[in-house]
Amino acid sequence: MKLRIFGLSNDSIVDGPGIRYSIFVQGCKHNCEGCHNPASHDINGGTEYDADEIVKNALSNPLIDGVTFSGGEPFLQAKPLAYIAKKIHEKGLNVVTYTGYVFERLIQGANGENGWKELLEQTDILIDGKFILEQRSIALTYKGSKNQRIIDVPASLKSGRLVRSKYDDGQ
Repeated sequence: MKLRIFGLSNDSIVDGPGIRYSIFVQGCKHNCEGCHNPASHDINGGTEYDADEIVKNALSNPLIDGVTFSGGEPFLQAKPLAYIAKKIHEKGLNVVTYTGYVFERLIQGANGENGWKELLEQTDILIDGKFILEQRSIALTYKGSKNQRIIDVPASLKSGRLVRSKYDDGQ
């Protein structure tokens, strides 16, 4: 299974709790003003990788607590990322996914073809919502603007309502 990647980071400490292997996917349609990865927007850009190769690379770092999917927009490549996340979970690690979509839109738009449901089911923490430059704050934990939420996805899916993560300061 293949996917397009903008970049990889072996040991990030800003893309979720603990030490993260961060995967920055290629392709985004949100075009948020002030985006810190505008070169990731071109759907045809980046480099093609095999999903199993990414899993192998991530798991070669014994210090990581989990894997983070960022972008670009991860939900444009939901199926291969869900596959990677499942392999990461099998090793007892957690998965954080950043998205410009809001959680409710992902639930509503999930279908058998786009893989959104599968990626949500394999995500432990979701940081949702577009980056809004006017709401930017460097004081926020794991998010760039105050409109974004940090969501406990398993608890949200189980309860049928949005449950904020313990990492969300509510700002």
